Amino acid sequence: QVQLVESGGGLVQAGGSLRLSCAASGRTFRIDRVGWFRQAPGKEREFVASIWWSGRMTGYADSAKGRATISRDNAKNTVSLQMNSLKPEDTALYYCAARLEGSVEYQYWGQGTQVTVSS
Repeated sequence: QVQLVESGGGLVQAGGSLRLSCAASGRTFRIDRVGWFRQAPGKEREFVASIWWSGRMTGYADSAKGRATISRDNAKNTVSLQMNSLKPEDTALYYCAARLEGSVEYQYWGQGTQVTVSS
């Protein structure tokens, strides 16, 4: 089992920045990839960014490219998402999720952290 806990959400004005963190615990040695997703009210959940647990590779949604940076802290078993130049349309519940080795799906999800961007 893997447990994920997000933190760092909040209310920010448009153009501001936030840094979200995802703390992983449990059988973290089986994690292959960690991703950030978001879901706005009335919308489908969408991918934001992902990083290999080794930290070697990252990926971003087009909406996040140039404004978001995903990183991994090996010592703390955390994955962070730095978001800059935030827009009201970035308002959503942000989740981190973990995918285990040998799997094609993200099996473990956190509870989410709310990001609200005011105009």
